[in-house]
Amino acid sequence: MRSTDWHGEWVAALLLAVLAVKLGFGGAVARAGGVAGGRRLMATLVLTSVGGLIGGPVGAALGAVIGQTVDRAVLRPRGRQGPRLTELAVQTSSYGRQIPQLFGRMRVAGQVIWATDLIEHRARAGGGKGQPSVTSYSYSASFAVALSTRRIVDVGRIWADGNPLRGVAGDWKVTTGFRLHRGGEDQAPDPLMASVEGLGATPAHRGIAYAVFEDLPLAAFGNRIPSLTFEVIADEAPVSAGEIARAIGGGAIVGDGPAMLVDGFSAYGDGARGVVEALAEIAGAWFAPVAGGLAMRGGAGVGRTIVDEGRARRIAPSGSAPTSIAVAHHDPARDWQVGVQRAVRPGAAGAALSVELPVALSAAEAKAVAERMLARAETERMTRRVSGDVAWIDVVPGDVVSIAGDGGGAWRVTAVAIERHAVMLDLVALVPAPLVTVASAGRVLRAPDAPAGATILHVFETPPLGDAALTMPRVTIVAAGASAGWRRAALQYSLDDGASWSAAGATAAPGVVGIVTAAVAAGPATLIDRRATIDVTLAHAGMTLANADAGALDRGTNLALVGGELLQFGVAEHLGGADWRLRALWRGRRGTGSGAIGAGARFLLIDEDSAVALAVDAAVGGRILVSAAGVGDVVPVEAELVLSGASILPPAPVRVTAALSDEGLHLRWRRRSRIDWRWRDGADAALGEEREAYRVAITRLSGSVETLETVVPALFLASAELADMPVAVAVRQLGTNGASDAAVITI
Repeated sequence: MRSTDWHGEWVAALLLAVLAVKLGFGGAVARAGGVAGGRRLMATLVLTSVGGLIGGPVGAALGAVIGQTVDRAVLRPRGRQGPRLTELAVQTSSYGRQIPQLFGRMRVAGQVIWATDLIEHRARAGGGKGQPSVTSYSYSASFAVALSTRRIVDVGRIWADGNPLRGVAGDWKVTTGFRLHRGGEDQAPDPLMASVEGLGATPAHRGIAYAVFEDLPLAAFGNRIPSLTFEVIADEAPVSAGEIARAIGGGAIVGDGPAMLVDGFSAYGDGARGVVEALAEIAGAWFAPVAGGLAMRGGAGVGRTIVDEGRARRIAPSGSAPTSIAVAHHDPARDWQVGVQRAVRPGAAGAALSVELPVALSAAEAKAVAERMLARAETERMTRRVSGDVAWIDVVPGDVVSIAGDGGGAWRVTAVAIERHAVMLDLVALVPAPLVTVASAGRVLRAPDAPAGATILHVFETPPLGDAALTMPRVTIVAAGASAGWRRAALQYSLDDGASWSAAGATAAPGVVGIVTAAVAAGPATLIDRRATIDVTLAHAGMTLANADAGALDRGTNLALVGGELLQFGVAEHLGGADWRLRALWRGRRGTGSGAIGAGARFLLIDEDSAVALAVDAAVGGRILVSAAGVGDVVPVEAELVLSGASILPPAPVRVTAALSDEGLHLRWRRRSRIDWRWRDGADAALGEEREAYRVAITRLSGSVETLETVVPALFLASAELADMPVAVAVRQLGTNGASDAAVITI
């Protein structure tokens, strides 16, 4: 070796030692030592440009971090797998699978970490008086889902198989127990898990945020645990890319870093290096060695101006830069569904690249990221190498410089090499700040997410609405919610004043219910009432009514219970909001009265889809309690009803007349039937009872009451029986299950 060569290498080693001490890496130089150390340092610094090609921006910067433990333990420069967008889409339960660290607000599927077997529930309904009972089965499950290995603030919405399970208002669409463990270092084991596994065998999962579902009903999900996704709130506000990088780097990343804000980020991958490089892609950042670690840098803040006499430039072929870059991201405006924004440049040469980013960005922000990445790829085709003296010894990869006389453009240092007495810098041009971009998130079709509200429960007994003669009382249950999101409620009933309860399944589809807002006069039951109108206010504006022509009315359309009267309406006029006006009324249907209706009376639209018929093994006059528990009810809603027998007793006779002649008093009436209301054949209505019989109570002038029975709809009192003249007559039809109400005439 020539002395001049040795002298140059010794000077280079000395200069590099000074640089290393300034950067805080003196220990590495001391270990390297002498000329050999100088060679090794020079090689390391030169290889930083190679690291940028084969290992990403972290690899480039790590080449200059001599002897740092973070190189080996946290940001390994070997092969890596960074976070991928698709890994957040499907809930898994694989043992050993990674759980992400979450920042900001993100929608994630999570990892099932514990579950019980399916829990079978049996409910028996019916039976009594020779009727068979029906046993129904339902299933539920209890399980825990890990969400983040970083403490979180809360969980917002939850989706099950893509449909809302917990709404934006925090309301549940099904009834379930739910607990959230936020990932604190002091959290205790979940009580349900501990009760199943044993307290000593149940980990507290400190440092892991997880959710526990207790007895989640599975009927709506095919009797399986649905695929859940969670809106996780890890931080109260958007988070900067630099802040995330520092948290992920475990002390290897220092400084504030880029101030670019993201709505959310999921740190997911097989190492911190892949995560921070994904952040660098998002923010358009790079890394530079500083005392104590790596700094994540961005922007075009120039550190110093250098002079380049050679002006040696190199421009890579056009095809080395992509012609388009597509950025896939989570779009908050689309409920965190995946959106794709694309940037395109002119030219046929070059590849089309796709980048998946596990980050929550608006469409415009994602478009800006794609534009910036494409512009950077195009701009960085131009590189240059400059040479200077020892005054440049403190320049390190990642620094930003400008070149005197070059128009003020900014250049990033990608590599530093010290050869003999010269310091050589490899530079790449920095991209100017991007223009403001506009992009569309596209159209999103959301499943309805209206709060359920409290359950509105109505229980009533009416004459049979079909043509079958019932043998035991039947009550009808119509339920709805105070809000449009209400769907169903679980039903129970009691015949012993609440001492015991029997399951009755669930309510039917939401009914249309409301109240009458103005009093209504009595009307005819034999003609269309075109004079009276009924103003009603429905439970919420999502409920609607419709018109019906004569044919539809004849088929039973628009049947409503208003107060205690069954009636139909032909015209429903929407007055705005939840207010309606009903006209063209068919009053007193199915034998109910058509008297006056007071303000505040209930209004219930009755149809097969919204009514539940419940056969009750009880006597007329008995009391039934019905309980409904919906997801919006803090406590179950109860309603009570005293059985009138309207469902099993014949209706009262009509047209009772009294005619006095020389022979005596002739009483006549018309019977009615609890079946065959439509009078299709023009003949008398079907009897509907085992036999025809009547009980007639005659109140005489003296106040005495005489009761007679007859098997025909008439009764004759001879003149000799009229000494104590009748003043009132009450006629009841005797049916199979009891007597009807009385039809009364005053003589």
